[in-house]
Amino acid sequence: QLELLESGGGLVQAGGSLRLSCTVSGRTFSSYGMGWFRQAPGNEREFVAVVNWSGDNTRYRESVKGRFTISRDNAKHTVYLQMNSLKPEDTAVYYCAATPNPYGATTTDEYDYWGQGTQVTVSS
Repeated sequence: QLELLESGGGLVQAGGSLRLSCTVSGRTFSSYGMGWFRQAPGNEREFVAVVNWSGDNTRYRESVKGRFTISRDNAKHTVYLQMNSLKPEDTAVYYCAATPNPYGATTTDEYDYWGQGTQVTVSS
């Protein structure tokens, strides 16, 4: 059983940066793939980024490549999402999630555990 808690969201101007953190409780954290998803009002939840169990393999949705960086610190049981050059279209609630697939996944149905979400708002 894992519990996930996100932090770091907020209001930022276009072009600015935010770093989201996700702290995970549970002894098996290091065996899980970890992902970030987001959901804007009226839209379905969409994949943003994923990191494998060891942190040496990452994948991103096309629209955030080169701007967002996902990383993890297994000793601290924490996953990060560094977001640079933010755009108004990045505005959404951002969710951290854990999948038993150690290589990670890009679809919501492969994730067993979810955080409560943190709001990111980018003003133009």
